[in-house]
Parts: sequence; C-alpha cells; structure tokens
Amino acid sequence: MSVKSLMAALLATAISPATARPEPDLWRRALSASDVRTCAVSDEAPHVKAPKANPWAPITPDDVKAVWSYVHAPEQGLNLTAPANATLNDNYVFWVDTLYLNKTRVLSYIDGDAAQPPKYARVVIFEGGKEKPVSQEYMVGPLPVSEKTSVAKYDYPFNGGQGGAIDFDGRYYDGKRSAGYQSLLKGAMSEVADITKALFDGEYYGSGDNRTNLVAASTGPNSLDATQSWVTIMFRYPGLASYMTPIDFYIILDTTGTDVRTWSVRGFVTNTRFFKTAAELRAAYEAGELKNEFPQTKDQTWALLEKRPEMGVRDLEDRMAPQNIEIGGKRYKLDREQQYVEYMGWSFYMTFTRVLGLMFYDIKFKGERVLYELSLQEAAAQYAGNQPKAANTVYHDTYFSIGTYSATLVEGYDCPFGSTMLNATFPNNDKTEVHPQAICIFEADSGYPLARHRYGSGAHATGWSHMASVKSSALHTRHVATVGNYDYLFDYAFHIDGSIEIEVRASGYLQSSPYYKDQGKFGPRVGQSTQGSYHDHVLTFKADFDIVDSKNALQRTDLIVVNQTQPWFPELGTFEQMELSVSNFKTEEQFNWAANGQSMFVVVNDEKKNSFGTPRGYRLVPGRSNIHLAIQNSPLSRKSSQLLKSHLAVTKHHDTEPYANSWQNVNLPLKPQQDFSKFFDGENVDGEDIVVWFNLGMHHFTRSEDVPVTLYSEAVSSIVFAPQNFHDRAQEGDLQNRRWIVSNATSGELTYEDYGVQLPTCKVALEEPTSKLEAYSYI
Repeated sequence: MSVKSLMAALLATAISPATARPEPDLWRRALSASDVRTCAVSDEAPHVKAPKANPWAPITPDDVKAVWSYVHAPEQGLNLTAPANATLNDNYVFWVDTLYLNKTRVLSYIDGDAAQPPKYARVVIFEGGKEKPVSQEYMVGPLPVSEKTSVAKYDYPFNGGQGGAIDFDGRYYDGKRSAGYQSLLKGAMSEVADITKALFDGEYYGSGDNRTNLVAASTGPNSLDATQSWVTIMFRYPGLASYMTPIDFYIILDTTGTDVRTWSVRGFVTNTRFFKTAAELRAAYEAGELKNEFPQTKDQTWALLEKRPEMGVRDLEDRMAPQNIEIGGKRYKLDREQQYVEYMGWSFYMTFTRVLGLMFYDIKFKGERVLYELSLQEAAAQYAGNQPKAANTVYHDTYFSIGTYSATLVEGYDCPFGSTMLNATFPNNDKTEVHPQAICIFEADSGYPLARHRYGSGAHATGWSHMASVKSSALHTRHVATVGNYDYLFDYAFHIDGSIEIEVRASGYLQSSPYYKDQGKFGPRVGQSTQGSYHDHVLTFKADFDIVDSKNALQRTDLIVVNQTQPWFPELGTFEQMELSVSNFKTEEQFNWAANGQSMFVVVNDEKKNSFGTPRGYRLVPGRSNIHLAIQNSPLSRKSSQLLKSHLAVTKHHDTEPYANSWQNVNLPLKPQQDFSKFFDGENVDGEDIVVWFNLGMHHFTRSEDVPVTLYSEAVSSIVFAPQNFHDRAQEGDLQNRRWIVSNATSGELTYEDYGVQLPTCKVALEEPTSKLEAYSYI
C-alpha cells in the first residue's frame, strides 16, 4: 500500500478500540457550529515573583530627578547651565542614563548572599566652558542620592587614552552645534539660490524662511580625530518621503572650534565636481558646464507606504491574514516590576537603556545559566558612492541613542494580537520619558514540528505503523527602533528545545542619492532621479556566555579532508575521507565563519560534562546573512569600527571592557574613544570567563523593490545559540504538546496518545483593548 493510500485508509477508519480516544479527524480539526467556544487573546501573563530584585533595572524616575538636582548643585563645582539656556561655550548636561553594573559585583548578589549592588547614573556633560572644552562622562552614586553619593569621572571603560573625555571637535553634534552654523549655511546658500533654482527648482534661505523649498540634512562623521570638524549637508525636496527625493547639490562647512565666527564654507559639490567657493561654482554655471540631466520629481506619492489602487487587488485579500494566537492561553510568566520572565524552562531578566535599548541578563535554561548578558553593542552603516553624502557617510546608531527611538508597536502587525506589551522608559533631562507599548512578548508557533518521525510504510503493511510529532514554539521578545530612515526590528526568540535565536530585520526608506547614468556601480536607479545607494548594515552584539559557570572556552571543530586507506577495500587504494579536528582557542581573537561551513564553534565548559563525559556547551550556528563590514581600511571607519570587521570575536571578560564601542566613536575614526582592537592583547581564553562578540547584518544590494521601503522579508540576519552536548538528549521528552499515533494497516485500528493536550475547539474573538494608547509621557 502506498503512503497516500495508507493515509486515506487511516482518515476513513473509525476508532473502535476501548483504549483509543475518539477523534473525528486525527490529521485535521474542523470546527462545527455546535462545538465552539470563545478564545480570548488579551489575557494577562500569569504573575511570577522574580527570585531576586532586578539589579540591572533602569534607575527610577525619582533617581533621575535627584541626580539632575545633585549635579546642578553649586557645591558639586560642575558650573552647569540649564540646557535650555546654554550655548556652545557653557557647561551643560547632555543626557543621563543608567550606569552599567560590574559583573563581578552582580554575581555575588544574584548567585550568593551578598547585598544588591547599588545603582549609579551615567551622566554626559558637554563642558564648553572650560579652557580646553571637552565632552566628559561621569558616574553619580550610589543611588538613591544621599550623603554617600558622589560624582566621579567615568573613565575606566574607555581605552582611547582620554578616558571618558572627548575634545570638542570630536564630540556629539547636538542641536547647539547645529544652530551655530545656521547663519553661515543661510548666507552661503542664499548666495547661490539663483543657481539651485535654475538647476533644481529649489532654494534654501534658512529653515524658517518662507522662500525655502528644500530640506537640509547632514551626515557623518564630522571629524577624524577631534582636531578638526566639518558638516556635510545634502538637500532634498520636503515631504513624507523626503529620503527618496534628493537633489544633486551639497555644501560642506568647516566648523572647527567653539567660535562660530571662525567657521567657514569648505566648498560646494554638484555634477560630481567640487567648487571651493561660490565664485567658482557660479563661473562653471555661467559657462554652461552644470546641468541637471535627470530632474528630480517633487511628487512623493510614488514612495509612500500606502495602498496603491493602480496595482489592483489580489484575490481574497479582503480577508484577514492568518494570525498567531496564543490559543491555549499564555504559557509564560512575568514579573512586570522586576522585568523577569519564565517560559518552558527558560528564565531571564530584562532592562533598557537609552544608548543600547533592550538588554537581557541571567539567561538560564532549566535552572542553569547559559548567558550572563546578551545585548546590542552597535548598529552601523557605511555607504558607497561618488558624492559627499554616499561616499562619506558612516553611521553608528548608538550615537543617536538607539533606545530612545523604540516606539509604540502595532498589535496584530508588528506583534501578534494578544501580545504582552511593555513600555520603554529612559531618562530625558530631569524626567523619565515613557514610550508606551514599545516592547512586546509573545509565544509563537514555529511553523514546523520540533521533531517528527514515522516508522512503517508500504513495505510493512501487515504490521504496525508508528508516528510521532512534537509541536514547536518559541517565546519572542521584540522591539523596533526607528533611527532616521530605518526601522530596525530586534527579535530574541527562546525556543523550547533550549536554543536562542537572535534576529534583526531592516525596513524603512533608503538614504538614496541622485541618479547618475554612469554610476551604476554604486547602486541601481529606483526612481525618476533616485539611485539606491549601496551600503553595509552591520550590527554588533555581545554574548557573555556562562555555560553553567564562568570557566568557559571557545572550541573549534574543523571538518578536514584527509587521505585514507581501508584494508577491507584495498582495491580503492588511497582516497579522501572526512575527519574532525577539535581544539580550543588559546588567546583572544577576531575571526570569521569558515568557508563552506566547515568549522563549528562551541562555547564549552571543559570542567562540566554530560553523563557521556563530553564537555557541555552551546554552539554558535550561523543563520541568514552573517556578514561583516566590507571596507577594512577606510579613513572614515578605520579604528572606530574595528568591531564591525569580522564575523566573530572572543575576548576574556573584564569589568573594564563592558562595551565594544563608544557611542561617540563615529566622529573619531582615527583616534577612537574605545578601540576594540586593543581588546586583543594575547590574554588566555581557555577555561576563563569569556565573551563572544558577533555581527549580524546585510550587504544592502539596493533594488527597485526597496521602493517605497525596504522589506523585512529580505533584509534579515540571524544567529542561533544551540545546545551542544549541554544535555544527555534532545530537550523534547518532557513536552506534552505532541502526538504518538499507532495504526494497524491490516485491521484498520488506530490509537493515539495526546498526553492530556487535546486539540482546541474554539473560535477566535479579538477583544477590544481595555484602555486607549496614550501619547508619550514624562514622569
């Protein structure tokens, strides 16, 4: 009997044995009008009390207010001016955040009987009022503010030579610095307004002038080593899709120093030509040497992310698309106050910072720690082109405080209906800003069985046939950060087999360029006068593994080809065979995935073995689009982006190396505040507390399908951490969501075991939300 015939027979067979549960259809479950109930999808996750208070939690709103008052008090001697009243030549607080806690102190609390370590605030002060103006980081604590609280320079995490200080010309380009060049920009562009009007039907007289019909947008970096500073400004037509309507005109300003009166025009660029002065530009224009061969459209409707009636309607698309519903109720528990989660053997804490966004700590599976920390370190992009925007753009999104751009998620679209929604909170001046429902947690069907096997076929038609299938699911924690033109979706999935998947997706508008017919090597034409500029996205993560404890190693298993002979087949002579070569990394190293996937990398604990004597570990499994930065030696990213230049790296953990990058590094490519290359100083990593740094991302080969926006379905990168001999067997034997089916092809008898989990018989009723979403608020 064929497989198809056997299945047909099984489906047509009634269940009669007393040992069998009646089931009208083992393979499909149809609903009838008389056999339904309502499945609510908005129930709260059951509460669980965290084992201990979350030591990594953000500082409280009261602490934010108290720290703000503390540093502004005259007795601290910081001579601060309120930011609203400050100028470039004043000292003022730029931002406040939660300070990173040293691992050594936390472990004695989370694993032992030590008291909870006190929290500290991280305060960035722009000290323009000093004789040598700098940006300086400080640590303020312990908190809450008391007579024990003090303020000290936060220098120790940075290895660039100046600690937490950065000279003025390399510091963050905030609104006060931007305001300083507005008069210069207005004057320079007004002088050539007749030229930009003739070439591009656009003029710029300053952002507040009614005659202005262009948008000025800057790019970075703005310095190389903090000894100079510049601003590159591109122009676009205004509108909802402004990123897609650039014009071929750029101005570069020299903004070195704190005296705006000394700032000057470095030059203009158009037609891929550089003109040092407005006079040189005008001479070329009057000589007829400048042209606009592909005029940009001012109509931006072609680039809006909206329904396009002219594209028609797909059949049956008026029906609601399939949804992931937690149909049996929530199977994870949550301590909202402590940001602590338990799910199917997993447990972990969460926290949130303005610079790095969502972070995970003390990740355990079945009570044993796998990771101490899992966190984003950087989200970078470097562009290619032959004009100042594309050719000279490098972004580090921590520079913009990526966490502050995590905003409200759309239930049912960004996250499934019924997801648990959490707020993202972070300090903003002396208040705490709240972005409601910016983080979601949900369990999702994986779309495939965790495991399945059928024994028996047509060759065994007279015997018994067995089939087993185990349902697969994962708990997802997700947020989306919209930094400028890109929406980065960060998804952390905790699978029921004990594996963790980290996935990043990118959507949003291209930072496009004007189209040039002879520059297809930088990207394709995607609009009337718009080119999709090629660029690399690279996102660096930190994985501080603690496999059972902190004495870990990174093991490399190479699949090698050797020549062998076999005495039982002497006639084959010498021929190729495969072998495994196993070794541990001895010292700190940056390295890449092996060609053809012929190397396996596993974080192991050689002192902790499973019952078969094999070291327990977690494997690093490359997913989709595991890349590193293509450019290795550009002056715009030479030393500031070292962390982006390999797939992977392993270092020994130090409390003095909590970050792979500095959030201000992007303006210091030749003299970074944090130089990742200095992490690799020959230290032993075999049997030590080690950290694995890994990169996700994509070489963005832009395409017309990036219009209106890049699609999440294609722009995706991922990695999996999977148990490798961590257990004695696969972690599926304790799962009840499974079916064990036994059939007798001769008698037609069919029995099955559901382990107490019956197929649901319900219809879905999407409940109205109990409360309306509130706008961003401040505490």
